[in-house]
Amino acid sequence: MSVSSTSSVVPISFIPFNSTEQFHHEIRAQLAKDIEVLFDYAELPSPLLDACRYVMTGTGKLVRPLLVASAFSSTYSHNDTIADKDNALASLLENDSDYDMCRRAALAVELLHTYSLVHDDLPCMDDDELRRGQPTAHIVFEESTALLAGDVLQTLAFEVLTAELPTFAPFDSAIASQLIAVFAPRARRMVSGQMLDLNAEASNNITQDDLEAIHRDKTGALIEAAMLMGGICAGATAPQRMALQGCAQHIGLAFQVQDDILDVTTSTDTLGKPAGSDEKLDKSTYVKLMGVNNATSYAQSLFDDGRAAISRELDDSSDTDALMALIEWLWARKK
Repeated sequence: MSVSSTSSVVPISFIPFNSTEQFHHEIRAQLAKDIEVLFDYAELPSPLLDACRYVMTGTGKLVRPLLVASAFSSTYSHNDTIADKDNALASLLENDSDYDMCRRAALAVELLHTYSLVHDDLPCMDDDELRRGQPTAHIVFEESTALLAGDVLQTLAFEVLTAELPTFAPFDSAIASQLIAVFAPRARRMVSGQMLDLNAEASNNITQDDLEAIHRDKTGALIEAAMLMGGICAGATAPQRMALQGCAQHIGLAFQVQDDILDVTTSTDTLGKPAGSDEKLDKSTYVKLMGVNNATSYAQSLFDDGRAAISRELDDSSDTDALMALIEWLWARKK
């Protein structure tokens, strides 16, 4: 573990968990600062920089960086290698490369996720004009600029894990190599899942197993990466990593089932993107396959399975544990 004298933000947001609202607010605030640090470092030309800043500073839910932070907080606070749990925060402050690697991981997953949204919205894909409550990148900028913005966000997602960034401790090479080993194959799976999803459009023969194969990659892979990366930064044990992965696999599917339900039950104003777009594109969805009520029951069972997957290794109390609280927050979401 490397210890740095480099000035970094005090990591109060990743360890003490007092309430979901406060925890999420602090994570979002830290991420917003780190995005600006990264863009200053990258020195992108205009209008590429303008487009990147536009898509990265909207009103997204930031689920994936929250997953990184919550997995980090829960794993760190339950890590058996910490002898004095009452002084866990002081220990982390003395070794802030762990926390700063978590900041890097949170940035990485949000960069990759946002790149995928920018490309998904392009005319050659879903051809959407609204995302996160604002016009999509190719509407505000030239289509070519939106395309390049997605490209550079994808490359930055990997660069940020080892870049020499102001306000960050020097990267920990051992942790960085583990993060890349987890992140890269799941980034590839996300793209493969998108291709499978396009292949399934207008198909009348899609089964539930087919849908799950699509969304374990398209949606689930990056959620899996986020939780594992948070755990890695916290020094997760092998059983803890297995618990995080098992939880993420259930939550990833549940998240997609929820999206399919919300697409037909929620307004465009609430969603921040066009409601009914799945039906417009004749996509294969869980609602189309099993109806709203059965899809809702299925999502509930997946969330229950996700909680159970981590309860033995990471959960003391759902009232005080960041990851369990995040799962509850995801189950209650309306957009």
